[in-house]
Amino acid sequence: MKRHILLMYISKISGHRQATMAISRSLKALLPDAEVTSINGFGYSYPILENVVNTAYMGIIRHSPQVWDYLYDNPKVVKRSANLRKFLNSSSHKKLAKLFREFPADTVVCSQAFPCSMVADYKVKNKLNMTLIGVLTDWAPHSYWINEGVDYYVVPSDDSRDRFIKKGVPPEKIRVLGIPIRSNFADKLDKGEVRRKLGLDEKAPTALIMGGGQGLGPMKEAVKELMKMPVPLQMIVVAGANKKLFAWLEKNAPGAANKIIYYDYSSNIDQLMEAADLIVTKPGGMTTSECLAKGLAMVIVSPLPGQEARNTDFLLEKGIAIHVHDVRDLAEEVGLLLKSPERLKAMCRAARENGKPHAADGIARLVKEARPA
Repeated sequence: MKRHILLMYISKISGHRQATMAISRSLKALLPDAEVTSINGFGYSYPILENVVNTAYMGIIRHSPQVWDYLYDNPKVVKRSANLRKFLNSSSHKKLAKLFREFPADTVVCSQAFPCSMVADYKVKNKLNMTLIGVLTDWAPHSYWINEGVDYYVVPSDDSRDRFIKKGVPPEKIRVLGIPIRSNFADKLDKGEVRRKLGLDEKAPTALIMGGGQGLGPMKEAVKELMKMPVPLQMIVVAGANKKLFAWLEKNAPGAANKIIYYDYSSNIDQLMEAADLIVTKPGGMTTSECLAKGLAMVIVSPLPGQEARNTDFLLEKGIAIHVHDVRDLAEEVGLLLKSPERLKAMCRAARENGKPHAADGIARLVKEARPA
C-alpha cells in the first residue's frame, strides 16, 4: 500500500520550514514510492491569525524581549492558556478533515509544536490510525509539545530527552536523533579551496556573521566592532531579511581595511561555515545544528529570551561557544579566541562531538519503521 506522509511546519522563513525540507529530502530518498507533502500547518488552518501572530511575535522580540521571556514555557502561562489552545485545536478540525480527505496521511511529522498539537487533538478525537511525530528544532523542550496523540518525539540531545522525561513523557516515545539539516553539512570540504572560490585570503583568520533568516540582532554593530580589530580578520556576512544591514554593507564593505564579502540570502551556508574559523551569531536551533555538523566554534551575541537563551546554556555547558554580553566587547573576545588556537580547536572539537549531521536520515528511518498497523 502506498505511503502518504505529511510534513507540517509554520512560517515561510523559519528554521521549522528548513527542518521540514531536510526531512522531506531524506524521505524521498529512502521511500521513493511514497507521496510526501509539506504544508504550513498554521497558515493552512488560520491564514489571517498567522499574520497577526507573526507580526506580534516579531514586535515582542524586537522591542519587548522580556515579555517573551516571561511567556516562554512559563507553567502559569501554559496552564492559563489551556482553554485557548483547546479552542484553537477544536476550531481547526474542519480544515484538518478536508486536508486528510484530500491527502490520506498515514504519518504526520511536525517540526513545530502548534501544528503538532492540532493534529494530536484531531487524531485523538477521531480515533485515527496514524503515526504522529514531533521534531524539536531547539535544544530544550517546552511543555506545549506534550500532547496525548503524539507517538514519538525526536529530540537533539540526551539533555533534552531527560527534560522531556521530567515533564512526564514516557522514555519509549523519545528518540535522540538530532535537529534535521541538509545532508551537505556532513560533507568535509577543503577550507583553503573554499576560501579561494569565495575570493578570500586562504591564510587570514575568518569570521562568519549571521542573524538567522530574519537577520536579527546587533549584526551591524558586530561588523563595526570587528572592523576595528588590528589583526587582518576577513568577514563573511549574511544579512538575511535585514535590508537595512544589506544596504549598509553595500555602502561600507568595499572601503573596509579588511576583506568583507556579504550576501542577503545564501544557498551555500555549508561552504561559508567551512571557510570560517568561527561564527558570530544568535543561537537559533537550525544555525546551531549546522555549526555543530561543521565543527564551528560559536560566539553568541544577543540571544533571544526563551528558546535561544536555553540553546545558549547548552552550548556553553558543552564548551562549544562563548557568550559576549555586550557587543562592544566583541572585538576583544574574538581577538582573545584567535590568539588561543588550542582553545579554539577544543571548541571546534566539542561542536563536532555534539553534532548530528545525519538527523534527517534518522527521522526518515523512524517514519519508515513506525508505520501504523
